[in-house]
Amino acid sequence: MKTTYLNTLPDHWQPVAAVFAAMGDTTRQRILLLFEPGEELSIKDIAAMFDYGRSTIVHHLAVLEKAGVLAMRREGRQALYSVRHDIVLDSLEKLRLFIEEDLHA
Repeated sequence: MKTTYLNTLPDHWQPVAAVFAAMGDTTRQRILLLFEPGEELSIKDIAAMFDYGRSTIVHHLAVLEKAGVLAMRREGRQALYSVRHDIVLDSLEKLRLFIEEDLHA
């Protein structure tokens, strides 16, 4: 076991904390669950699945993009979002299984 105390998170762990913070919101988790690997979805596609206004969805997408979880590209006037790496979706599923199997056993 390490004998030094970590009063702050080391710099190289800051991006990890940002990803966990972005993915810690249940609305953002539900947004991520809409994606299949390699799939692109428009704001309209995503907003159609929620009872929130477009601006709320755009806010959540921006948080996920800023954290590096989602990528956005423009096609004309339309913004298309995709999960940057399949490991994001795999990690969500593994966390779900961990919670379901180990924490609720």
